[in-house]
Amino acid sequence: MLLILPPSESKYPGGEEGSALDLGRLSFPELQAPRETVLDALGELARDVDAMALALKVGPSLRGEIERNREVRTSATVPAIDRFTGVLFDALDARSLNQQQREFATATIAIHSALFGLVGAGDRIPAYRLSHDSKLPGISLKRVWAKAIGEVLAQREGIILDLRSEAYAALGPIPRRPDARFVRVVADDADGRRRALNHFNKKGKGEFVRAFLEQQPDIRTLDELCAWSASVGFPLEPGREGELELVVRNSLAAA
Repeated sequence: MLLILPPSESKYPGGEEGSALDLGRLSFPELQAPRETVLDALGELARDVDAMALALKVGPSLRGEIERNREVRTSATVPAIDRFTGVLFDALDARSLNQQQREFATATIAIHSALFGLVGAGDRIPAYRLSHDSKLPGISLKRVWAKAIGEVLAQREGIILDLRSEAYAALGPIPRRPDARFVRVVADDADGRRRALNHFNKKGKGEFVRAFLEQQPDIRTLDELCAWSASVGFPLEPGREGELELVVRNSLAAA
């Protein structure tokens, strides 16, 4: 089973002293060539900090973050599941997982980075600034990633649960098959009407993934997945074609 998470704009700074990016040790080695392509384009853009700030839509208060792009090949690294911050990753709280839970995450979690494509939860990556809609010289992120990631996912056996935003899902679509599902987060309002969530969908996804890593269920079918998710208070129910709805508590949606 594979859960695919979106990245976040915000990143945990720093990393292990003496460490640096090693593309050869990242999961999904089939993505080596497109990773080099995007890294080269980012390096070209990083020659001019003002141009990079404009291309990445970064204001003066975040200039320090884009400076990281100039040293992305040599700066310190941490596991991907620890690198990203923000609502989803705060709810997941990876740093409080025990060793067994972290190993389970390494085996079952991928994060979709605009810079590196799919990376495993345990893959060591540097801090950087790049989004799905960033403009890089000479390339289109969608053209670079969509086919390559789509082919990788098509070869993946077992359940694929896509927890990404639609924008990131477009950079690497999951296969059209019965055991691959895109997830929308919804809640029932006071009148019993179901509504999709925007900001709070990230918290719901983070808490769902946290429960998954704590429980470490052995799941082989979608029916088993839906039964387990309901048992831990995060029901997964049929939605549109190819989708599941993750139903979160009203209290969570209003938090």
